[in-house]
Amino acid sequence: MAPLRQIHLHLQLPLLVVVVVVVVVGAVTAQAAVSGALGVNYGQLGSDLPPPSRAVQLLRSVGAARVKLYDANPAILATLAGTELQASVMLPNQLIPAAAANQSFADLWVASNLVPFRSSVRLRFLLVGNEILSDYSIRNSTWPHLIRAMERLHRSLKTHSLRRMKVGTTLAMDVLGTSFPPSAGVFRSDIADPVMVPLLRFLLRSRSFFFLDAYPYFPWTANSAIISLDYALMVKGAKTYTDPGSGLTYTNLLDQQLDAVFAAMTRLGFRDVPLVIAETGWPNGGDYDQIGANVRNAAIFNRNLARRMSAKPPAGTPARPGATIPTFVFSLFNEDQKPGPGTERHWGIFYPNGTGVYGIDLTGKKPDAAFAPLPAATNNEPFKGKIWCVVAPGKERNTTELAAAVAYACGQVKAGACRAISPGGSCYRRDSPAWHAGYAFNLYWQQFRSSGGTCYFNGLATQTIKDPSAGSCKFSSAAS
Repeated sequence: MAPLRQIHLHLQLPLLVVVVVVVVVGAVTAQAAVSGALGVNYGQLGSDLPPPSRAVQLLRSVGAARVKLYDANPAILATLAGTELQASVMLPNQLIPAAAANQSFADLWVASNLVPFRSSVRLRFLLVGNEILSDYSIRNSTWPHLIRAMERLHRSLKTHSLRRMKVGTTLAMDVLGTSFPPSAGVFRSDIADPVMVPLLRFLLRSRSFFFLDAYPYFPWTANSAIISLDYALMVKGAKTYTDPGSGLTYTNLLDQQLDAVFAAMTRLGFRDVPLVIAETGWPNGGDYDQIGANVRNAAIFNRNLARRMSAKPPAGTPARPGATIPTFVFSLFNEDQKPGPGTERHWGIFYPNGTGVYGIDLTGKKPDAAFAPLPAATNNEPFKGKIWCVVAPGKERNTTELAAAVAYACGQVKAGACRAISPGGSCYRRDSPAWHAGYAFNLYWQQFRSSGGTCYFNGLATQTIKDPSAGSCKFSSAAS
């Protein structure tokens, strides 16, 4: 998943990231080759993740049909050899210009990363970059080269007898300039003609898919006062929404997102390009100031997702009834090294030790009664108390890292704000760098949280609802 996903009802500004390559042997059509149970995104941004062999066991234990990587990790691909799992891999963003400029580079990348597994792994998708159209810092260096890179890699796959692999690129919901109501979906004006038209033309010509990262969690959190939680979680019986433009009735927020993309493609004349949901899911935990991120909601969403996307015949969406939409859940593990707010580290269906965060069957066959009872949701309403940012438990002895983080924080906050932790200041503790770090972290977070600043500092910081103030040293607080 990408580093930070801020997705609103009308506009999605993502965080997070994706990779893909899947291998399938002998499919009659592109749709049929990837139908069935859900797949899982296998990220590796964790300090304590199990080896690939254990990860593959866990994937199979929950009935996953496929796995999506954020690279072409040879150790993971080797572990997938001989299994029934389809595999999806990715060419990193930074290699797109090189792949576009030189056919020999594309040939060498495919030969080095995919050909060794051509006979043993069910490779299915090769994704070229991850959400590049969400990153304006590479607008000039990378965006113009995307389609050419995809064309060269497509040619390389044919050259190396990997003709069944489909080439695509993952895009977030922020490729839309308008997404509500769904019938009004339209691509951003800066990318519609120069990028989306040639991309969709390539996908249609190569019989590939539009790979979309769609997270109902984000528009719900931004609009929880007007969007019901049950509607976002795909709970049956939730209040429906009727699109005034199309007259279509929606029973869940994910369908709205998908149909907004379908509408945008149709407006450009590409109605027949099928979708793959490259990432979706719901966080099982987060910070105090993040609502709805809990185990109960994550389980409900992903269980309902599995049942809906594995239904036979396929449910499709109101605008595309009966369409098969292959889907990847994010993610396999909670990953403690992902930056950003706390939700970023809590999307897994497993903890790193292999314990399930909640019971899940990705084939969609098991009823809720087959699983253990879920814990109550305690944060479906905004937190009302005060919150501080302090040094995370167990990080107090990381003195070198703490000193660097303090220097950064104090360099960002208002001039003189860190004077209290200088010698003679009210919060100065000569032998306690962790105390100084907590004060600096909190200063930074209180000042910048409203503009996207996080209480993370490379894993050194965490939120607390216990006032860290002591004596004459007062830590400023923030109400959620």
